[in-house]
Amino acid sequence: MKQCKVCGKGSILRGARKKVRSKYNPTPKKRKYPNLQQTKLSSGKKILACTKCVKTIKNAAVSVAKKKKINI
Repeated sequence: MKQCKVCGKGSILRGARKKVRSKYNPTPKKRKYPNLQQTKLSSGKKILACTKCVKTIKNAAVSVAKKKKINI
């Protein structure tokens, strides 16, 4: 199953609504997946993480680098 390794965010099932000539047309449910990206951690390991976690990981790495005054 497609799932974020950091926060555990996975797919959800939601209903789709379609209007046809001003009438409600019930349609089957659709599965929505999170935006997963392959990311390399500082340890060199590759994981699938959602974009929210990728931003968090990147910002944490930048703040640590600023504290240690290291160029990334």
